[in-house]
Amino acid sequence: MITNSTLEKIMPLLLREVKKMPLPIVTEIRMNNGTPYHILISTMLSLRTKDTTTRDASIRLFARADTPDKMLTLSKAEIEKLIFPVGFYHNKAVHIIETSRIILEKFGGKVPDTIDELLTLKGVGRKTANLVVSEAYDKDGICVDTHVHRISNRLGYVKTKTPYDTEMALREKLPKKYWRSYNDTLVTYGQNLCRPVSPKCGICPVTQWCEYYKKLK
Repeated sequence: MITNSTLEKIMPLLLREVKKMPLPIVTEIRMNNGTPYHILISTMLSLRTKDTTTRDASIRLFARADTPDKMLTLSKAEIEKLIFPVGFYHNKAVHIIETSRIILEKFGGKVPDTIDELLTLKGVGRKTANLVVSEAYDKDGICVDTHVHRISNRLGYVKTKTPYDTEMALREKLPKKYWRSYNDTLVTYGQNLCRPVSPKCGICPVTQWCEYYKKLK
């Protein structure tokens, strides 16, 4: 298992590499003065969807409705048309409507800033909740998607079977200073280099510590 002392050698190298790569869409939205509502909805759209598709769908949707009250003026069919072809766009349109309604009725139009409250929104799981609190509200959160789960296990930093287990393991082990940057770093790295299939191990700067690479050899 990789220790935190080894992680201190790995993270600067990964951070250096991801600076050369495109930003994840939600990070891009935050850096372009996106509101918590923008970040929430874009994260919901991004599930099981490529970033380029999420980016285009977010632009189209927010051009028509960028607040919960405006979103509720659109029909399900209109939202579906705007967000297509994101994955599961039928279900996501329903979730966007229901989430917008809950935000208005229960939270006074403001996206909640705690994980427990975010989990009460339709279609919001732990990945989305953690990403919203960290990206929208600058609070500590550990967002674990398929890239974070895969790379954390490939490296040998954790040994877990599910993203939930990975989040819990990271909450115990990962130094707090990396909580907000860990997701962005590993998502970007996973999309561009440490891919699910045919990872580019030949140009990865951290193979000397990677358990996955050692097994390949």
